[in-house]
This record gives sequence, structure tokens and C-alpha cells, in this order.
Amino acid sequence: MADKKAQLIIEGAAPVELPVLTGTVGPDVIDVRSLTSTGHFTFDPGFMSTASCESKITYIDGDKGILLHRGYPIEQLAEKSDYLETCYLLLNGELPTAEQKAQFVSTVKNHTMVHEQLKSFLNGFRRDAHPMAIMCGVVGALSAFYHDSLDINDPHHREISAVRLVAKMPTIAAMVYKYSIGQPLMYPRNDLSYSENFLHMMFNTPCEIKPISPVLAKAMDRIFILHADHEQNASTSTVRLAGSTGANPFACIAAGIAALWGPAHGGANEAVLTMLDEIGDVSNVEKFLAKAKDKNDPFKLMGFGHRVYKNFDPRAKVMKQTCDEVLGELGINDPQLDLAMKLEEIALNDPYFAERNLYPNVDFYSGIILKAIGIPTSMFTVIFALARTVGWISHWKEMIASGQKIGRPRQLYTGHTKRDLPR
Repeated sequence: MADKKAQLIIEGAAPVELPVLTGTVGPDVIDVRSLTSTGHFTFDPGFMSTASCESKITYIDGDKGILLHRGYPIEQLAEKSDYLETCYLLLNGELPTAEQKAQFVSTVKNHTMVHEQLKSFLNGFRRDAHPMAIMCGVVGALSAFYHDSLDINDPHHREISAVRLVAKMPTIAAMVYKYSIGQPLMYPRNDLSYSENFLHMMFNTPCEIKPISPVLAKAMDRIFILHADHEQNASTSTVRLAGSTGANPFACIAAGIAALWGPAHGGANEAVLTMLDEIGDVSNVEKFLAKAKDKNDPFKLMGFGHRVYKNFDPRAKVMKQTCDEVLGELGINDPQLDLAMKLEEIALNDPYFAERNLYPNVDFYSGIILKAIGIPTSMFTVIFALARTVGWISHWKEMIASGQKIGRPRQLYTGHTKRDLPR
């Protein structure tokens, strides 16, 4: 709501009054929509100072290390909730009753299978294709298989599409993995939980069905929760921008997956493992920490600090606990994991990193957990996309319901003025 005004002084023109909007929490926002009537508009590369929409879903305060989903702290959701309950919360605005949760879980489980022809679709990709390349194609193609619910103006159709995406994403992710290693695809099982089912489809084969470790299933569920939504990031903004054109939800989520694929966005936990490969051995940790402190050295310590959280990443504490539980459960003797733990120990006790709030973030721990579980680094961003799908579709639903106009950013043109062909 606008309860005060800002005044913009433009030399040679009358002052312009702009409403100042106040949200329920967070900084006030200057509404510049009327500015174009003066013949001016704002310049904000990267939209770092521009609110592109109004939303009730997720709130972040990076300075204080706060992440809220519909008002609930992420730490509480990770400790006391599960992924599908968090999905319901993000999609609907409130936590479900016991009856509502049971119904939602049942509905999701009954939509986990994908059309059999998708198997044939997979065969069109090279076996060595990056899993994210296949994910983009397969998710975008879902609109060709489920065109019975593509009327975005029908609330019921939007609900069906949302459930289908949340339900089928683990199945598609596991299919992509199995295809890449030449193993037969595993069908989902309705008797398993969401995370158990994903691990079953990833690691079991028709000739050997192993029981799923409760510790690993819980770790996977927490990874899903902690990556479920993160406000107006690059991929979520991409989903909203694509959705503002009226594109179907499967195309919008495919666009989000494409944006997430970028190494500056979704590839951070994969970058942690790449960094550990570069360090090589525990004996090299001190040398590489010195390189990280050297402003003239290009080496970067991946998985420490966060571009949004200037204090600490609220998700990291939960993820560290989960990391310790997983490593304790598996009892793995892996030099790379030993290296990661040594790096964590030194960095947490080094004044240089403490003074700069360069603490291990969620990507540092999630990369270690996923490696320990047996998931290859090429699949890390796919799992991120799986978890983030519910956030993307929640923002898409909110945007459609709000009647948001088509996105059309402006530009500062610095090219040639009009000129004639020299002939």
C-alpha cells in the first residue's frame, strides 16, 4: 500500500511524485510505473534495485540471514516438516491439515508415472548428453503429452499442471540418470515416500531392489526442502517472464531449467566438487586457503559465503547437520570428502573467513552429501531443478492469478542513430 510519496527532480522539468509502497516486511519500494509518462525510465542492469512483481511466497533478508516460506523460517520447515508438506505450503499459502496433507500426498503419488512414449523420446538424445540438456527437452515436451490441462486461465487446469510437475520431476530426473549410464528405467513406487521413491528410481535395478536407508531418504528430503524456493532469483524470474506471455506451464518450467543450468546460478554445488579436485589433497589445503586470501590470485573458494546472505546462509546449519548424519551412516572413506571436512574445519576457525562472513553455505554441504550418496556431479543441477520446480510453479500460479502484464524490460540504447545506406 502507498502511504507516502517520493519526489524525483529532473533538471528542466517539473518534479515528479512517485508513490512509495510498503510491504508486510522488508524495505519500502518506490513505484516508478508512471515515470514513462514523463519521457523517462529507470536504468537498472541485473534488476538489482527493481522489484519486478508483488509476491506473498518467499521473503529473504540477506543481511540478517532470514529465509521465510509463507512466513515460516526455513530452519523450522527443514527440521519439523517434509518436502511434500512444504510443497503444499508454497502452492497454497498455508500448511495442510492432516486430511489435506494425506490427500495431497496421495494425489502426487498417483501422478508420478510418465507417458510410456517418453522412453522413445529419450532415445533421441546421445548417451553422453548432459543431463540438464535432456531435462530441458523432456520437461518442455510434457505439454505434448498432457495437453488436456493447458488452459492457464482455468484454475483447475493450473492445479493439475502443478501436481503433475511436482510428481513427475523425480521420475524424469531418474530416467535421465538411468539413460546416461545405460541401465533400465525404474518405475515409481506408490508405497514409498517422495524422497525414498527418488532414491529407489535412481539406484535400484529390476534384478536387485535394495531397501532405502531412512537416513539417506531424510537427507534427500532436506535437500529438496532447502532448495524449494529462493524468491526472485534468475530462474524464477525467467519462469515468470516466460509465463507472462501466456506460455504453458511445462514450457515455463523448461525455461527455468535452462536458466538454472548456468554455472553462475545452479552449478554452485558442482563447482565445490570441482574445487576439491583442484586442491587434490588435505596437505594442500593451507596453500589453497592462502591463494583464496590473495586478491591477485584467480583461485576462488567455492561454497563459502553467498551473494544474497551477507551474514550466514540459514540453510547451511541444517545442511551441515544432515551432512554429518549421512557421512556417519555411510562410513565412507573418500579422500575428497576428508578434504572437504578439513577445509570446513580450517575455514570455520580462520579469522580471515569469519571476519568476512565466508562461512560454508548450502551448496558446500549439499555437494558433499550428494557425492556421498552416490550421485554424480553431472546430476547435481538436475536435482536442484527437481527441488526448485515447486517454487517455480508456485510463482507461476501466483503470477497468472494476479493478471500480471507481459514482461517488457526497457533499454538504454547506445548504438548508431538513424543513418542511410551508402548507395
